[in-house]
Amino acid sequence: MINNLNFQSPELFASVVFTPEFNSFKTINPSQAWSLFFTGGREENKLDSKPQISLLFTMTVLAVVISGFVRTLIIQAFFPG
Repeated sequence: MINNLNFQSPELFASVVFTPEFNSFKTINPSQAWSLFFTGGREENKLDSKPQISLLFTMTVLAVVISGFVRTLIIQAFFPG
């Protein structure tokens, strides 16, 4: 069996965020940010074709944070001390 994989490449197991092409302080969109988060920094365009998915993830995180804050306020209001 012959394979043509180059396992000696330093970028093979490295994160994409540390490559010189990516790390030029350019602005990334939410799809790229969530792709980097879910792939552990290995791929930046995994969700790039579906911007609605990144909006869903962002709104879900925002809803969880707001509901936790509101829950704390309600518990403090009805059960002081």
